[in-house]
Amino acid sequence: MPPPAPRIDLSAAELREVARFSAGRARTALGVHEAGRPGDDRPRRAVTAADDFAAGAARGTAQRAAAWAAHRAARDAADPAVREAARSAAHAAASAYLHPLADAHQVKHVLGAAACAARALELAAGGDPRVGDREIEAARRDAPPAVRAVLNRLPPAPPGGGRVGELLRRLDAELRD
Repeated sequence: MPPPAPRIDLSAAELREVARFSAGRARTALGVHEAGRPGDDRPRRAVTAADDFAAGAARGTAQRAAAWAAHRAARDAADPAVREAARSAAHAAASAYLHPLADAHQVKHVLGAAACAARALELAAGGDPRVGDREIEAARRDAPPAVRAVLNRLPPAPPGGGRVGELLRRLDAELRD
């Protein structure tokens, strides 16, 4: 069994900035989900829960429940683009639960919403990788200093994850000092 990951310091302000960033990135793909599954507001509620936390609401069951509901929305979606848009929203709500551990998998809590949104938009455009690449570039430009500071305390994103993992690792590399 490997030793536990060392702990890192994460301020409440940093957690809120990560959630704000994640919600903003997930919001870019909400239309993909809503076009594919009209009436299913679980992803939108997840983004709202992330927004609420970013604005000062307590971290609690609201974000956790909204994240799980959006994950269920992803499982319910047959279309891959719609599924990735819901996953993006789930990651946004779950970003409030970034753990203070220097573990590569924590990078997904920071950048998962952005990577899934990029993939959702790419798939919605017929799989055009240029669309995903443009979305990652927009995420790079939008990332606040707190997101970069948190990433610089974590190991690089882990391997795997297909195209979403590729987009995540690219954004991770571009946001590090």
